[in-house]
Amino acid sequence: MESTSKSKVFTYENGLLLLLGFTFGIVFFERNATGPLATYIIKDLRLGQTELGMLGSGLSLAWAIAAYAIGAWSDRSGLRKPFLLVSVVVFSLCSALSGLAATFVMLLLARVIMGFAEGPFLPICFAIMNVESSPKRRGVNAGLMQNFFASLLGTTVAPLVLPWLAEHYGWRTAFYLSAVPGLVCAALIWLFVKEPKPTAPEAVTSKTEKPGLFDMLRQRNILVCSGISVFMISWYLVGIYFLQVFLTTVKGMSPAVAGQVVAPMGIATMICGFVVPAISDRIGRKPAMIIFTFIGLVTPIAALYFNGPQWMLSVLLLIGWTASGSFAVFMGVVPSETVPKALAASSMGLVVGAGEIVGGVLSPTISGWIADHTSLVAHMVVMMVCALCGGVLSLFLRETAPGKARTA
Repeated sequence: MESTSKSKVFTYENGLLLLLGFTFGIVFFERNATGPLATYIIKDLRLGQTELGMLGSGLSLAWAIAAYAIGAWSDRSGLRKPFLLVSVVVFSLCSALSGLAATFVMLLLARVIMGFAEGPFLPICFAIMNVESSPKRRGVNAGLMQNFFASLLGTTVAPLVLPWLAEHYGWRTAFYLSAVPGLVCAALIWLFVKEPKPTAPEAVTSKTEKPGLFDMLRQRNILVCSGISVFMISWYLVGIYFLQVFLTTVKGMSPAVAGQVVAPMGIATMICGFVVPAISDRIGRKPAMIIFTFIGLVTPIAALYFNGPQWMLSVLLLIGWTASGSFAVFMGVVPSETVPKALAASSMGLVVGAGEIVGGVLSPTISGWIADHTSLVAHMVVMMVCALCGGVLSLFLRETAPGKARTA
């Protein structure tokens, strides 16, 4: 019995989930680094809120283009592993390149190249996990892979570790050191990950089975998920890039204290990153999306209006951040259940790309521009509008969960 239980734990599916999930956590640690390091970067390079937002926008634009274009390339070639390896190596080297930047333009260029490398990583990971996951664990695996380690490393560890490194060794050293784990993960992917077998029964053989970009957008769920992606990625990125700056400037916290206040938010994503998809397996994708997108209103409202103890502010921010658990549902699960498996990476890349191009590119720069011309309160208002719009769009989803779709 003991050996049987151990064999169930140490399966290829679980090992793959652990490795790809941890690597995506490194991706988010490096992507989100400008938020915790913003106070130091702004002072050293003399940046405004608009320029800080442009760092996020440039990365998001490159991320979006690469997510769809390289995801589709991976679908056409039928290969997954080579794309993963190149992605991890390049974004790790770009993290070190960020530390070498002496000007805003150099730093922006490093972040844009990083975005091109990181963009296809998640859609290709989803495509691999869709093949390797057992049917009953598809939603849970997607949530764990996308959210657990991303929130642990990118939302919880980064706000605590990066300001400490910047304070003691400089913000450039923080970028240098963050490149190391990515290179280690690349070596593990090369050694451990197998090229998934093609899904022959669902092979694309006709024009009707191989829709293009506009054909996929004509499917209601793909269009709605793309819209949700626009607003929820905007909600997420404005929070990641500007929440700590808001707390230090408006609330008067030190960078270290602000990091301690926002760090528990990562716990929400760690838990809800797989709990929300698991809930959607039980109650349906649509109800779960409606509930957890509207909850996103709590974070900016608490940041703006709550003036009580810091621990209570952390709890409120954590509650609102449970909305991030919906990302795996509208980015991965619903699109993959809407189109044939052979087009999984393309559909998910389309949803991610739409959110990154429109939301990820425009929202940080627009939010920064408004804040430069009004006040930093604008960042929280933008977050509220985005969460509200994401919740409203969720009302228009068509149910795709197995066993629920027939009754929807």
